[in-house]
Amino acid sequence: MTVTETYDAVLIGGGIMSATLGVLLKELQPDWRIAVYERLSDVALESSNAWNNAGTGHAALCELNYMPEAPDGTVDPAKAISINEQFQQSRQLWASLVERGILDEPSTFINATPHMTFVRGEKNVAYLKKRYEALKDQPLFAGIQYSEDSRIIHQWAPLLMEKRRKGEPFAATRVPAGTDVDFGALTRQLFTHLQERGVEVYTNQEVRTLRRRDDGTWRIGIRRTIGRTPSTVDARFVFVGAGGWAIKLLQRSGIPEVSGYGVFPIGGQWLKTSNPAIVARHKAKVYSQASVGAPPMSVPHLDTRVVDGQASLLFGPFATFSPKFLKNGSMFDIVAQVRPGNLWPMLKVAIDNPDLIRYLLGELMKNHAQKVESLREFMPSARDEDWVLLNAGQRAQVMKKDPDKGGVLQFGTEVVTSADGTIAGLLGASPGASTAASIMLGLLKRCFPDRMAAWEPRLTELIPSYGDTLNPRPQLARALVAETARALDIDD
Repeated sequence: MTVTETYDAVLIGGGIMSATLGVLLKELQPDWRIAVYERLSDVALESSNAWNNAGTGHAALCELNYMPEAPDGTVDPAKAISINEQFQQSRQLWASLVERGILDEPSTFINATPHMTFVRGEKNVAYLKKRYEALKDQPLFAGIQYSEDSRIIHQWAPLLMEKRRKGEPFAATRVPAGTDVDFGALTRQLFTHLQERGVEVYTNQEVRTLRRRDDGTWRIGIRRTIGRTPSTVDARFVFVGAGGWAIKLLQRSGIPEVSGYGVFPIGGQWLKTSNPAIVARHKAKVYSQASVGAPPMSVPHLDTRVVDGQASLLFGPFATFSPKFLKNGSMFDIVAQVRPGNLWPMLKVAIDNPDLIRYLLGELMKNHAQKVESLREFMPSARDEDWVLLNAGQRAQVMKKDPDKGGVLQFGTEVVTSADGTIAGLLGASPGASTAASIMLGLLKRCFPDRMAAWEPRLTELIPSYGDTLNPRPQLARALVAETARALDIDD
């Protein structure tokens, strides 16, 4: 008779979410037995891989989609502040882990990189100025700068202004305290630490089935991707952090909470240059506004990236389409997710978003020269021969039931949890990685409410702003932001 291994927690997927949750659980419950299963040959090969995401360190410093203009012309900073609060919690956790020697030298995964927004046209300039006015007195946005002066913007980012035609209205904001994050390196370091703490990390093993047992635990069916040998393990708690495949596994679990959810895959490509003469002249992440009908994840931006100690520039993303939910997914993913409970919400999303369909078709028809032409709106001096196309990761955007519209396409992340808290999964995309600490703290509250009181002292040690908000408390905000900046070596 085969003896089935039993774990306190099984984490499915080898990305930043499972790594973050694993670290928190091991800090809170050192005695727990934890296993991680990743279907690829190593961790951090899908959405957490450095070249599959923008590495922005999303803090809403430059992303306009977190602060849209209302029909009456006003701009509300509430969501931008909330995103920044969440990113601060991730920074604090990383700083705590650096100080304890769990993470390597900070420059191996995070580097100071100013965050900018650049817009053209009178209407967009007026909007950006209103946004700046709404943010400049917010403590978490201290130091934000605004200019319509070409000389100043040239000092901030020379490549934006060289060969730009005269007479065109433009404006920019800049926050020197922005960052570039290599989530691939960060994820690998976290998993190395977990293995040193006794967490069992298995690669080349794909979770195929999830079945709730009579005693409330989960029987997990696993198949080796090399050799195809099946096995099973039991777990008291399961986290499905499998990126785009999370929807498939949650559906297989049979929990009613996932009914009505579907996902829409959107791929991407970047233009990349490693030409040192160009890279040396641009140190910033510069975001603009999305095209009409484009999803927020497709907001164009010209970014400094530092991966494995080497700097390069990325521009994009340009949307692509594949029915796969992951780069290494299945061509049947998009149809295999269809259930009676999510069919109408997904059809309603298709009906209600014709601009998105037109946008995707337009993107798919662009050749290399046309993509470089889009880059020239940011960098007028760009030359075709300096840039190559790089495939980015797949993003599975959430589609869900809506009582008023029938179905909506939702941008961002969403945690789906069973009523008894024994299984939870993460759906969605940006700003996920940057806000991993906050998302996992929320998951702990939902899945382990009876343990939170005992865990809170340790959580506060790891994340000093846990249970609090910084923006309403300027002195605390300044102190903690400065403290984490020093620990992560990203002082201005």
